[in-house]
Amino acid sequence: MTHPARYRVRVQLEGELSPAWSGMFADLAVTTELNGTTLVSGELADQAAVHGLLAAVRDLGLSLVSVETVAIPPSSPTGGS
Repeated sequence: MTHPARYRVRVQLEGELSPAWSGMFADLAVTTELNGTTLVSGELADQAAVHGLLAAVRDLGLSLVSVETVAIPPSSPTGGS
């Protein structure tokens, strides 16, 4: 079973990402950074979703700078001893 993970995809583009393009990234956060890159980040359910995000980056003609995975820690069990 595949567990969701948080991803950070950094792209390079001239100017800011249009709000219309931001809609292609669904529930992901799109942040313009001071160094001229744009960070697209959020939780993706599985590898198919990661490939979909990368395809959107390609389709928009954006230059891919980096892709980072940040594991989401499993929920700790509750209850006493």
